[in-house]
Amino acid sequence: TMQDRHIGDVRVTRIEEQMGPGFPARDFFPEFDAETFAGQQQWLAPGYYQPESGRLVTSIHSWLVRTGKYTILIDACSGNHKPRPGMPRFDMLNTSYLERLREAGVQPEQIDFVMCTHLHVDHVGWNTRLENGKWVPTFANARYVMSRADHDHWAALAKKPETEAYQVNTYNDSVLPVVEAKKAEFVAGEHGMCGCFTLKPAPGHTPGQIRLDLESRGKRAIFAGDALHNPVQVPLWTWNSCFCEDRELARRSRHTLLADCAEQGALLMPAHFAPPHAAYVKARGDRFALDWDFDNARGRVN
Repeated sequence: TMQDRHIGDVRVTRIEEQMGPGFPARDFFPEFDAETFAGQQQWLAPGYYQPESGRLVTSIHSWLVRTGKYTILIDACSGNHKPRPGMPRFDMLNTSYLERLREAGVQPEQIDFVMCTHLHVDHVGWNTRLENGKWVPTFANARYVMSRADHDHWAALAKKPETEAYQVNTYNDSVLPVVEAKKAEFVAGEHGMCGCFTLKPAPGHTPGQIRLDLESRGKRAIFAGDALHNPVQVPLWTWNSCFCEDRELARRSRHTLLADCAEQGALLMPAHFAPPHAAYVKARGDRFALDWDFDNARGRVN
């Protein structure tokens, strides 16, 4: 469902690609401990965890951000017609993602910036689409902003014979065509963008993952990429995902992110939370808790 949130003067709309059960919890978290997990289950199920299948409930979505001056797409999901051997959730999809973008009132050519928080399979797919047998940039007028460290990491991996096929394909069909079309903008470190965003490194999940801190009229939100995947990683913030490349660094980035959200009263906007998809964070020392934003979740603006 289409839902808008307003952060000051900035309008944020979630554009859904897919929503439903994903990976089994015990496979997804390397630090998984059945007893610890069971202690969270009363609030996790059924919205964020399916007890009968043991699977986490996951959304795959983009955040569409309209500032009045710029139209920005944060993360581009999995894409259509992309060969992802061994990854059935992302393989050869045919979703109505672009139709949902248009329903939100935006044509692909109206996007000014595509922000890639990192270059994983389910974040870069719609960077390109298939046209006459060729992968072309979906957002013809956009600059695609991505981390230099992440780009160089995946570009190198894509050339190695032992790299998994789906990862090779992800780079070659969803990142390289954007670079070759000279639409990529490589970033490093911290800097401002579009008058309301600060890009900040949040490495660990991938070498160059970026988070986007939004501020408008004293209101804040932080687009977290995959610094965390499931709401259970707020109370259990030391738990990583099996896709985190550097677990110690990922843990530090997650802790910093949650502490910043709590301290600044910023709305946490990750890439994969099930409804209501975003939450506030409360902190007591090194302990974090979710404060669900139920008014906004029901479509009302505070």
